[in-house]
Amino acid sequence: MTTPPTAKIVPHTFEHLSRSFVDNYFWLQDKNDPEVIAHLEAENAYAKESLQHTKALQETLFEEMKGRIKEDDSSVPQKNGDYFYYYRMEAGKQYRIFCRKQGSLDAPEQILVDENQLAESLEYCRLFIFEPSPDHRLLAYSVDVTGSLVFNLYVMDMQTGQTLVGPIANTAWEIAWASDNQTVFYTIFDAAHRSYQMRRLTLGGETDTLIYHESDEAFQIGVRRTRSGAYLLMTIASQMTSEVHVLNADTPAGKFQLVHPRQSQMEYYLEHHGDQFFIRTNEAAENFKLMQAPVANPSKENWRTVVPHRADALIEDVEAFRDYLVIRGRKAGLPQIWIAAPENPADAREAKFPEPVYTFHLDSNPEFDSTALRIVYSSLVTPESTVDYGLADGAWDVKKRREIPSGYDPSQYVSERLFAIAPDGTQIPISLVYRKDARKHPSPPAPLPQGARGENVDAGDTHQDRSSPLLLYGYGSYGYSMDASFNPNRLSLLDRGFIFAIAHIRGGSELGRSWYEQGRLLNKKNSFTDFIACAEHLIQNGYTSSEKLAIMGGSAGGLLMSAVVNLRPELFKAVVAQVAFTNVITAMLMPELPLTVIEYEQWGNPSDPQAFEYMLSYSPYNKIEAKAYPHIFATAGLNDLQVPYWDPAKWVANLRAHKTDDNRLLLVTNMGAGHGGASGRYNYLVEIAEIYAFLVDAVGG
Repeated sequence: MTTPPTAKIVPHTFEHLSRSFVDNYFWLQDKNDPEVIAHLEAENAYAKESLQHTKALQETLFEEMKGRIKEDDSSVPQKNGDYFYYYRMEAGKQYRIFCRKQGSLDAPEQILVDENQLAESLEYCRLFIFEPSPDHRLLAYSVDVTGSLVFNLYVMDMQTGQTLVGPIANTAWEIAWASDNQTVFYTIFDAAHRSYQMRRLTLGGETDTLIYHESDEAFQIGVRRTRSGAYLLMTIASQMTSEVHVLNADTPAGKFQLVHPRQSQMEYYLEHHGDQFFIRTNEAAENFKLMQAPVANPSKENWRTVVPHRADALIEDVEAFRDYLVIRGRKAGLPQIWIAAPENPADAREAKFPEPVYTFHLDSNPEFDSTALRIVYSSLVTPESTVDYGLADGAWDVKKRREIPSGYDPSQYVSERLFAIAPDGTQIPISLVYRKDARKHPSPPAPLPQGARGENVDAGDTHQDRSSPLLLYGYGSYGYSMDASFNPNRLSLLDRGFIFAIAHIRGGSELGRSWYEQGRLLNKKNSFTDFIACAEHLIQNGYTSSEKLAIMGGSAGGLLMSAVVNLRPELFKAVVAQVAFTNVITAMLMPELPLTVIEYEQWGNPSDPQAFEYMLSYSPYNKIEAKAYPHIFATAGLNDLQVPYWDPAKWVANLRAHKTDDNRLLLVTNMGAGHGGASGRYNYLVEIAEIYAFLVDAVGG
């Protein structure tokens, strides 16, 4: 195949609010049409042929990345009751083996679930839920076998290895055990991939009872057991509103009690400690505050503030231990932890971290009596480290640091934090990393805003030649923050002279809830102009040039990619748009699609004329014009429910019909996976190697 596939044009007219527009590729949305599958396969064949000249480079990249994997490896065992749970990997195998030891780490190993066995004859396999019963006799676990993030739930007897229940199909994100070790609460999806029902499974008699059905299509159900073990919490939430129902874990046949009915645009979430509930809420507190109420009567009139709202700090979560309260949040663009005594939450101390720019996430921390908080820490130059942080004294106990078998010297890499200026004057943070010996003229970071922290690097020099290839990454949606974390695969770019940068644009929560609000609904275009400002700043300050600048984003970050190339295609040389959400108007006009109604609070409800016109004014698929576009590599997953395969496929088809350049335009669809791509650790590297080869080929390195 020497010419790209051409999708046939079949006009389909949308009429809405006295407006009409034509979608010439609507027919690609029929997954059951053999012609659609043939088109996707033709695109795959064309992409493979177009990148054939990079085949040797792809193989080299794959071997480099594989060489950074410790093939015989294991997670740090996590104590839970009398057991230590962990998973390990074996050389040559794609998947994890989940195990435990009783009493001590010297005890014999018991293999519980071998993902490799589950994956036999499957194109995709991923274990998701892994929840032992309180007495550690039974295990509830769920498996995704398509990549669609829809799960089969099982219950097994860990002493005998016998599967007692399952598969229960179409299960959702969370489960919770009751104290009787025989009752499991779980949620299931509706046709729109919304967790809309909670059910109670009672073992022994194997009765399965509907407990709650949520009829409002904007809301989803979650269920969990508190770390104290005393309560089950059913949280029903939309993107902007929530309510919580509580049940004593000792009475699973009882009725969940509502704490406070949903109140539009108000969120609240519960955590339990002793005779009190801690309540995190944003009522009259944009960045959230922490309140407390008695377990005996937690209704809203009994809430009292214990940690007031702060304009400079966002409270994202609260974790209760027997002797400590852990508040997780963000300040000055960085993730933070504050630690307090449960009886005095306002007197919290801020945890200290070893680098000025970093990130972390909490491990499961199942032990209520724990005196150490297990976190997984990294930075742009520091590999993932599993750390036990002393809650009493702040001791930093590194239990394990990710090994790079092929070798890695962090002192050879430099990270910086810069700030670009958006069109409205807002300062937009940029995190970046590069190899020292690849930078002949390192530049100082731009001045930091008041209260921010950053790393000063060689403050006397400036970049001169703009010759470095640079990959700028962005997301900017749903309030998700893109933090500066380590990725061993990225070394293959850095070692070829690339700079890697993250644009912390509005739409995330890096600088608090207002940062999110400024990139949502009728403010969404701020995300796009922020990203463009970051690209311009990097060029103007000599880090790169338009001929060397590549950009990358996935899912809602793919919306970002497709929007900015419409606005400023000449600014970028190459684009990687992974599972890109580009058909904003089409999706929002089809409430039957997965997640559409839920996401009205993110993008807008098209029944509102102002929201409809605003979305239509930037919807990337609808704004394609006859002009030159950069090199583009788009990906899709045939089983993707978050961003259906047809979204990137239609975007590429429309670009092919309009673009006036000879630049490469490729679409690669994984025909056996979904939103996250391949599941096996080696298969995943094959996909990354192909993308990296495209980037190196397009911008050098």
